[in-house]
Amino acid sequence: MPDVDRTEESRHAPSRIRVKAMLVVPHPGSPAHLVSAHAPTLENPRGFHRLIGGSVEFGETHREAIVREVEEELGARITDLTYLDTVESLFRSDGERGHEIVALYSGGLDPSPGEHGGSLTESDGSVVPVVWRPIDAETDAVPLYPAAAERLVRSVLTRNAR
Repeated sequence: MPDVDRTEESRHAPSRIRVKAMLVVPHPGSPAHLVSAHAPTLENPRGFHRLIGGSVEFGETHREAIVREVEEELGARITDLTYLDTVESLFRSDGERGHEIVALYSGGLDPSPGEHGGSLTESDGSVVPVVWRPIDAETDAVPLYPAAAERLVRSVLTRNAR
């Protein structure tokens, strides 16, 4: 029987690739978009921002998943839901490797969050702040995940500003 690689890297390999659906929600009056603001991790000592959304459940399309996730987490309905693209996200969080395939959408929310955002309730019951993330150099110090979505977020916000 051949030797099995038991390096630290292989022992902490993820058990699966996660399929997600996430939403770019442009602010109606400024070049900003809605994100959840997460606590610091080993890799991100200032915390990080994540697009709104979550996991696709078995038997559900990614479009159905984003509608469900927004209803569950924010108690809102999506308006003008538009598919943008699918991106792949490879990352680490507190030393654990992650791998996600993310379907990205844009749209508004009804009701729309206030100027100071609000909060969302995750599936484990934890409450996470929701904030408007402006597109500027200062905010870029706090990373946005999935990172591969940055180009599409900027494109949606530029299109909205016209």
